[in-house]
Amino acid sequence: MRVQPTVFDGPEVLGDALAALIAERLAEAAGAGRPFLLGCPSGRSPQSTYVALAREVAARHIDLTGLVIVMMDEYVERDEATGTMHRVDPTAAHSCVRFGRAEIVARLNEAAGPGRGISPDRYWVPDPAAPQDYDTRIATRGGIDLFILASGASDGHVAFNPPGSERDSRTRVVRLSEETRQDNLGTFPSFGREVERVPHYGVTVGVATIREQSRQVVMVAHGEAKAGTVRRLTAADSYRPEWPATILTECARPLLFVDEAAASQLNGHRPAETIHHPQEAQWLA
Repeated sequence: MRVQPTVFDGPEVLGDALAALIAERLAEAAGAGRPFLLGCPSGRSPQSTYVALAREVAARHIDLTGLVIVMMDEYVERDEATGTMHRVDPTAAHSCVRFGRAEIVARLNEAAGPGRGISPDRYWVPDPAAPQDYDTRIATRGGIDLFILASGASDGHVAFNPPGSERDSRTRVVRLSEETRQDNLGTFPSFGREVERVPHYGVTVGVATIREQSRQVVMVAHGEAKAGTVRRLTAADSYRPEWPATILTECARPLLFVDEAAASQLNGHRPAETIHHPQEAQWLA
């Protein structure tokens, strides 16, 4: 099905609205005494959401002991001598493991306060040595309650799924497309704009992992560079392997959150109203 975008007046308002939605679901899960699995990408697109979510946690005094952070992917390096794959150094500036610990877990734990944060065993990252175990682990806990998604600007990758990824693909090690590697130069300035420093491999949740194991997904896109992405996403009515982010159209309860700049190529298909304050989007909860 086609997913119509909700347009916000900038990434901060977008982040505030999505954070409010997540906080509401978190509070419900905490009140019911059940875990809440939040699927998380690294990078620029979700940053405003993570910052806003910490504010929501602090303001609502939400207990995060039941929250499980499910990271989407991580860079992988190949040992040329043995052919084995291993995650990059988790202290590296471009490590998704490092990003999640610093930008998500530490931020939320500080907001929640002592004894109310996310324990280390509830921070999950796929393992390139046994990627298939990740899907099993997620399924055993009942699936992902809400998955935040982001799309590559130049090739439509979602997580590290490259163009051509099969609809039934699951967590696995992939070779990164050259477009993905170029996109990630902007995501991680530590690469110094030198594409040869970007790893060639990654371990990633699959397209089917996202579609089958999420109760709801929210794709976020902001900035002029994502305008072409938003145009493609709104035109799709089913999964298109050449643009993996179109899996949004086949997910449960999909939402597409974009800002004015990212909506600039929608022309007559653009929604008539723009949300200027997050409270205007409370119907989404």
